[in-house]
Amino acid sequence: MTTSNRWRLDRQVSVGLLVAVALQAATALMWAGRASARIDDLRQRLDAQAPVAERLARLETQAEATRAALARIESKLDQQ
Repeated sequence: MTTSNRWRLDRQVSVGLLVAVALQAATALMWAGRASARIDDLRQRLDAQAPVAERLARLETQAEATRAALARIESKLDQQ
């Protein structure tokens, strides 16, 4: 007894089914293309914001140093 594992296209597969499968494949490709475009857009935004994030980190450090200096000045004024 031999079993054949070959795929065959039966004549009972309707044209409507083939069209539906083709439309689903086209829709999936369009969705993937839009998702790729959104990811590229987000990547560009992130690259544009990297210098701003660096500057913000430096400003936060400077603000902390300024607060420490102000606290030292206030403590010296309180001592007098």
